[in-house]
Amino acid sequence: MAEHSLKKDRSVFSLLQRIGRSFMLPIALLPVAGLLLGIGASFTNATMIEAYGLENILGDGTVLHAILQVMNSAGQVIFDNLPILFAMGVALGMAEKEKEVATLSAAIAYFAMNATINAMLKISGQILPDGSISPDVMQGAIGSATGIMSLQMGVFGGIIVGLGVAALHNRFYKIKLPTVLSFFGGTRFVPIISTVVYVLVGALMFFLWPFIQKGIYALGGLVLSSGYAGTFIYGVLERALIPFGLHHVFYLPFWQTGLGGSMMIDGVNIMGAQNIFFAQLASPTTQEFSVEATRFMTGKFPLMMFGLPGAALAMYSCAKSSKKKIVGGLLLSAALTAFLTGITEPLEFTFLFVAPALYAIHCVFAGLAYMLMHLLNVTIGMTFSGGVIDFLLFGVLQGNEKTNWLLVIPVGIAYFVIYYFLFRFLIKKFNLKTPGREDDGEETKLFTRKDVDARKNQEKNVDNKQATSSGSETSALILEGLGGMENIKNLDCCATRLRVTVNDSGKVQDSLLKQSGAAGVIHKGDGVQVIYGPRVTVIKSELEDYIDHLS
Repeated sequence: MAEHSLKKDRSVFSLLQRIGRSFMLPIALLPVAGLLLGIGASFTNATMIEAYGLENILGDGTVLHAILQVMNSAGQVIFDNLPILFAMGVALGMAEKEKEVATLSAAIAYFAMNATINAMLKISGQILPDGSISPDVMQGAIGSATGIMSLQMGVFGGIIVGLGVAALHNRFYKIKLPTVLSFFGGTRFVPIISTVVYVLVGALMFFLWPFIQKGIYALGGLVLSSGYAGTFIYGVLERALIPFGLHHVFYLPFWQTGLGGSMMIDGVNIMGAQNIFFAQLASPTTQEFSVEATRFMTGKFPLMMFGLPGAALAMYSCAKSSKKKIVGGLLLSAALTAFLTGITEPLEFTFLFVAPALYAIHCVFAGLAYMLMHLLNVTIGMTFSGGVIDFLLFGVLQGNEKTNWLLVIPVGIAYFVIYYFLFRFLIKKFNLKTPGREDDGEETKLFTRKDVDARKNQEKNVDNKQATSSGSETSALILEGLGGMENIKNLDCCATRLRVTVNDSGKVQDSLLKQSGAAGVIHKGDGVQVIYGPRVTVIKSELEDYIDHLS
């Protein structure tokens, strides 16, 4: 019984991992959309133009004003249509093969579902013959979904479509129909069955979603009423879930659904913390951004820009003299990445696996950072992460009156000092094996390309004679570390990790994967995550090319 429960837990974990990585494609759109919207909205704001005396350059009727308006609209359209982008992105990520068919089918299913809901809203009288919404309908319950008046399901609607279509696709993309219907078999059957199923799902959602929506609002109200303690818990959990790759699953509902609150902005009901911030950013009437929305984002700035660079300096200062040069290169690169972009996994995973106690402390300080920013009423939003780019665009440029961005600086400096001295003390006190402190008989976990190539040349079981580049050599090493082609069931990646589902986890060799440049390896059932940092997309592409070459 215990073994059956363990297998079930692993299966659930593996499923959540796949769902989490499928979120990455639409989430990856947020930075460019946020930049376009942020720059466009900031520099066309009449108050800002007047405050800085830029009427002749950026005022209404100037060329720059027109260009910025276009940028604003281009960014806004992505946020307005995130549900269908999530439908397509999740289907793409969850499909096993023929991913392009699943993606198209998801778009078709999304339209079919919302068109069905629209028809039933008209039949029930909730949408009147002139297209207006009945006054009896709860405010904010009905809104536009890609131009179709439907129930306000937000990204939940897209995720429902993406997951369902992916399941249908994986079940039917190889289906064989009777000869007379054979033309509609295989991949052609997927959009057909998806349309039929999501007409029925739309009818079902017409009856179910109002109750689900009330539940989401109630849960969101509970989270918001939890005050500073709730913000602290949110920050701790968001960091604690990173090693498991489940943080996207955790924070996304707060950012994009009613769980993160709702607000009427310029007559439109906006759901989700990030959506609220960007709606306020685009609104000319906003005097101060909502702290109840930004509490789910602002805590990252002192942590990413100051705290983790302080930890990097502490680890460098504790490294052995003979290893400081190589350790310094990695830590400097990782610290700059955290500071500039807010992508912290390359740095966090340099100490997670050798000193998990440090990571536990880091999670607590993450929660405190979120709580402090909430306490100090700092209201800076973000697109994807909490680096200096978001800080300048959505904090400094918006003015201290709107965001209280100046308060991030003293808190950040305090975080840098605390992280440096605390990490340095703990590393030396408990002789923690952070990078550069390995015993002389142990191999360092920081490798250059020369080390990777040397290790590659020693491997006898890898057929590398056809390798034509260093990328091929690294791919060969990764492939053997994963147990060979026959052991790989599914291969994908997120922002910083190669995510692999294997047939036999016992064949995975962590040492070889670390020799390929990985900062660490996570095992959970048949799921393996190999941490490479932001370059992982290139590594994945090279690995796929190498596998195709061997095949």
